[in-house]
Amino acid sequence: MSHSTEVRLIASSGYPHDVAIAARGCAWLKHHGYHVSNPDVLARRYLRFGGTDAERLADLHAIGTGPTRELTLAVRGGYGLGRLLGQIDFARIADQARASGTPIVGHSDFTAFQLAYLAATGGVTFAGPMLLADFGDEHVDPFMWQHFESILRNRTHHVEIEAPQAIRAPATVQGTLWGGNLAMLCTLLGTPFMPRIDGGILFLEDVNEPPYRIERMLLQLLQAGVLASQQAIVLGDFSNYRTADYDNGYNMDAVFDYIRAQLDIPVLTGLPFGHCPRKLTLPVGGQALLAARADGFALSLSEYPTL
Repeated sequence: MSHSTEVRLIASSGYPHDVAIAARGCAWLKHHGYHVSNPDVLARRYLRFGGTDAERLADLHAIGTGPTRELTLAVRGGYGLGRLLGQIDFARIADQARASGTPIVGHSDFTAFQLAYLAATGGVTFAGPMLLADFGDEHVDPFMWQHFESILRNRTHHVEIEAPQAIRAPATVQGTLWGGNLAMLCTLLGTPFMPRIDGGILFLEDVNEPPYRIERMLLQLLQAGVLASQQAIVLGDFSNYRTADYDNGYNMDAVFDYIRAQLDIPVLTGLPFGHCPRKLTLPVGGQALLAARADGFALSLSEYPTL
């Protein structure tokens, strides 16, 4: 890469549990042409958060105030954005982000900011890698890096996913792509921070949640009318959970089969996204054309900011 892209870190949720991982993430980015301009946020601690509420709020309000096409990257998820939602000036951030052309990237707890930002301004962000879990990994995933670089540097992005699907017939739908962490979506239901998107393509993921909790959250979205108002549901990575003897064969596939039976729209599985190394970077609020077949699906993405 001929020139360095500036990176602004956002420590809006938890703090780095291991400073060595944070340093490794910064070093990896620098080696690949991205210079972290504010590494000082990595040292902040307040209770279980990456700084006081005021410090974390200031991080968000500084989005788009750096160089043109600076990358805005979340440090990590955890918990903490819920405390800030009522104090965030989303319109100000959107104005700054559009003027500077900064892509905003993160996932997990950062979903709360992304969906609230979309609801308030229509602003498009990216559900994608974060400093610690992805760039700080001992072996940075090549699939993740390839798709991260490709979508951020091209105005359209096409993805082919091979994953067997339980669908009645091939289906092609088009609409606003939105979603993220399932638990975060549920915490926003009934609040002004939940986007109202009809005819969209909703993608979902979660971690550390056993099947019955995933079903409970999906039922909450179903009973609130969110799922049936979409054109398709695309399920990503649901990992790091345990089932018990009591589950008696009830597993994540049983959950997805049950939800599929309640809906007249495609419910797809196998999206490479979530709390897993092999992840796509997806525009939250961008446009998507989804073509589903029995052996997989294709996603064509557009209308999102680029570097």
